Amino acid sequence: MSIKKKFGDIIRSLARPGTGEQALSGIDAAGLLRPGETDELSTAGSLVASFFAVLSGPAGADHDNALRFLEGMKGTPWEDASRFLLDGASLAVREIESRYNADERFRGDFDALHEAVSGGTEIGTVIDLIWRVFFPEGVIGHDRSAAASSLREKRSIRITALNPEPVRDPGREVLFTANALLTVPASETGLGTLEGSLREAVKAAMEEDQLHWYDHPVPMGTPAERNELVYGLGRLSEALRFEEYAGLKDPGRDIDCVVSVSVTHRGLRGIARTWLASQLAGREGMRGINVHLVAEEDAERLLDDILVPAARKYLPGSDTDALRRVFGVDGEYGRHYNFLKAIARFWSVFISPEIRATFKIDLDQAFPQEELVRETGISAFGHLRTPLWGARGTDSRGEDVYLGMIAGALVNRKDIGDSLFTPDVPYPRSAPAGDEVVFRSAVPQALSTEAEMMTRYGEGQLHDGTTSCIQRVHVTGGTTGILVEALKRYRPFTPSCFGRAEDQAYILSALYRPGDHGYLRYAHVPGLVMRHDAELFADAADAARAGKTLGDYVRILLFSDYARALPWGFDRIKDAVDPFTGCFISALPITIVYLRFALRAAVMLTAGDPDALRFFNDAVKRLSPLVEYYKKGENPLKEIYYREKSGWDLYYDALDAAEAGIQAGDTFALELRDKARALIDAVRIGK
Repeated sequence: MSIKKKFGDIIRSLARPGTGEQALSGIDAAGLLRPGETDELSTAGSLVASFFAVLSGPAGADHDNALRFLEGMKGTPWEDASRFLLDGASLAVREIESRYNADERFRGDFDALHEAVSGGTEIGTVIDLIWRVFFPEGVIGHDRSAAASSLREKRSIRITALNPEPVRDPGREVLFTANALLTVPASETGLGTLEGSLREAVKAAMEEDQLHWYDHPVPMGTPAERNELVYGLGRLSEALRFEEYAGLKDPGRDIDCVVSVSVTHRGLRGIARTWLASQLAGREGMRGINVHLVAEEDAERLLDDILVPAARKYLPGSDTDALRRVFGVDGEYGRHYNFLKAIARFWSVFISPEIRATFKIDLDQAFPQEELVRETGISAFGHLRTPLWGARGTDSRGEDVYLGMIAGALVNRKDIGDSLFTPDVPYPRSAPAGDEVVFRSAVPQALSTEAEMMTRYGEGQLHDGTTSCIQRVHVTGGTTGILVEALKRYRPFTPSCFGRAEDQAYILSALYRPGDHGYLRYAHVPGLVMRHDAELFADAADAARAGKTLGDYVRILLFSDYARALPWGFDRIKDAVDPFTGCFISALPITIVYLRFALRAAVMLTAGDPDALRFFNDAVKRLSPLVEYYKKGENPLKEIYYREKSGWDLYYDALDAAEAGIQAGDTFALELRDKARALIDAVRIGK
């Protein structure tokens, strides 16, 4: 029997069973095929059903009709969607055939699955076999405790030298960062208190096409009490007052905090920073923080007036356009995430030589200081002073590592009354259904949350935090930091095209980059926990759910290509970052993405979800450009990686040269420093 025929049988069992049979996904996509009904929802449903019929192969009852239906969309408003689905069907078959012929283990699992769906195998066993084929990272066995212990062993680090000069005074030595994400209101009624030219500019932006998608951006015009930036900085200010009482922060000395300002629509670029500044100005709740708002135009001034002149002066002949390609805050998540890490090196050269590290917070998070002291004995600043940050050691493979980065954890607001160490992502309690039958990231996420984020050092534990610890691979966008020394040595970055999981991708660019101290890694610091207050902004999170799902699909395609593009080798990378980060690095990325999308769309359309049509159309729009690369057999991430690496190399080389010039008393370098300080002072709020 051909591979294509076997694959078709598997697809039918998932979504198009025969009469009286139950689809493994719980969704009978065949029921959505209503070619006689021409309203938008019915047409979208027929397209999805036709995709499954074509993928099921000629043996399926509706195959020929479905193929004619899809091909008949040429010249209609649905042409792009039908072409997208036809491409997916052919690419998935090609991908399965290639994998089947190249991988003996996959071949055995695939054949076992086909045999199971062809017979009377119990559904739980069949789903386990489905995961072995499509989602092996989710197969962790029934003993979750044993799986967590095994993962901790894999992440184990034997410490050879603690950092002899750890951060002593976080208020002076750590540059705090955050990102503000802004969008247009959903309608004119959301313009709120905006007035005059600002109101008109936002209304004009509402007519533009959206350029970038973020999880839950703040609509301009949102009242201050619902603005995440106001909330997050207010909670940081409270935490700083606690540190003063604890004696870990100098009273009267404000910390520096850089906030990038990113927007979803081009028309917001010139006005977003002004609006945010008006929201923050004069607020007592900001006490203790020097807030610097950096929008794209501010980043461009840093380029034009400081970085490009430094490169031209000290590195003649360098490609300064490479700097412009990587340095900024507008765009996908990867772009501003890189900025918020790399700016610490700029700060240490031109603004404050005392800065030795940067630490990023998310604005819907807060340091729960009283709980930290009660359960761990020290406050947030106390955790940042750990000598694990900057320690050196040997990992479970015997390779030297440098813990130049630090990672904390999160606890949900509703769970903090139980314990700081309550996993914010528990194991799912329900059986998988819909698209989760082929991919359920919550399972490896729950495993890595328990095994990595919840590990505590001390008596009776595998690690004691002084002679042994664990490294972190699973990290969050907030509660992560990096030493300036690590930035200088390893120069990590996330490709700026990454619109999801930019935090998970950040280490990949330096995963096996050689260094005098060993490979760069994250130190896990138990007790460095922030409270996640996302439920206070639940409306925004609910509105963003479909966008996050689509971002996950993009994530699979980009991460899978990125692992193939990096010089470290696909298998080596995947082994290092499994199970959670690694589950998005797939051997079957096209197949997984199309099955996830089509099953999710079928679920939404069957249920009459009001967001179903928007989800369907947005998926076609966002995924189609990436699918074109797969059709051509191209991997754009290889070029992107080397191009952006050259930009970040130039950035750090220019700063190294400028620092040497300042130390030598070079007039040009000293003038650059003065200009840099003036530019940074100009973006400080309430100066």
